[in-house]
Amino acid sequence: MATVKDLLKDKYTQVWYVTPSSTVLDALKLMAEQKIGAVLVVEAGKIVGIFSERDFARQAASGKVSLQSPVNDCMVGAVYYVTPEQSVESCMALMTAKRFRHLPVLDGDKLVGVISIGDVVKQLMLEKDMTIQSLEDYIWVHMI
Repeated sequence: MATVKDLLKDKYTQVWYVTPSSTVLDALKLMAEQKIGAVLVVEAGKIVGIFSERDFARQAASGKVSLQSPVNDCMVGAVYYVTPEQSVESCMALMTAKRFRHLPVLDGDKLVGVISIGDVVKQLMLEKDMTIQSLEDYIWVHMI
């Protein structure tokens, strides 16, 4: 069973972030430049929120924010996180239950990365493919 640590081994672990007073436009530009779907919101070295494309789309559609609004106006303040030792399956369960796509990874108080639903699905598909291959090999060996 793969862990978050396994996911981070194969991933570029640069963590991008903005401050609560950064504009939505600045956050969106950073996300576009880095080809990421979310950024952490950090103040005084602490994670105070997470901002995603979906958060902006929801708020903008309701007319509550503009591109010049501070990220603080549309970020999600309750940030769930995982640790490197947690299983990929537990990440999938948390992401599914809470309906979000990105999780910061904390090792103690240290931020060591961010994983996405894509990272999790990719790993789970790899594990399923390996299981299928093992079963097929077993069947072929025992049919002879």
